Amino acid sequence: MARKPVSATQPDVAQPQYKVEYREIQPFGTLKALPLALKDNARTQSVATLNQVLVDIMTLRDMYKKHHWQMSGATFYQLHLLLDKHYEEQAELVDMIAERIMALGGISIAMAADVAEMTTIPRPPKGREDVPSQLSRLLEAHEIILRQAHEGADAADEAGDDGTNDLLVSNIIRTNEPQVWFIAEHLAETQLVRDNK
Repeated sequence: MARKPVSATQPDVAQPQYKVEYREIQPFGTLKALPLALKDNARTQSVATLNQVLVDIMTLRDMYKKHHWQMSGATFYQLHLLLDKHYEEQAELVDMIAERIMALGGISIAMAADVAEMTTIPRPPKGREDVPSQLSRLLEAHEIILRQAHEGADAADEAGDDGTNDLLVSNIIRTNEPQVWFIAEHLAETQLVRDNK
């Protein structure tokens, strides 16, 4: 059976309508009303805390990838693999945090320009640094995030936001603390080779 050709009066339904007027449906900083059994001030506080942790974890995640690519020296292979592993773990946290923010009815930060504007982690240079500088920067970033997570967990607990408290403790703190340990041990001043005399 032959198909009828599309006439000038009948629109082509397969044609994507890609030219649309852009429309924001929820402004940043607002909350949707959701039946979560949480007070709005608790949700507002948690969303603000989580967005700050989110942008700093996105920054740390990207620092891990930068240092993974730019690693050098005698422990190149081991650190190259370790930093990529930590990158993947931080990337998982990014998704968890953003989804928690959205589940609370808020809006998560998502774009690089907003992350760069909001992060509290000092920006590394564009160039390549030596291993102690790279690892020290990572440890400084972890400390910033862990401080935020501890303070945020306490505040969420006081506000009755058990979900945010759990995320901050069970995921953020419990992922970042072992990463600190693994990175810090690489800065111990031990010799790679020693004379047995």
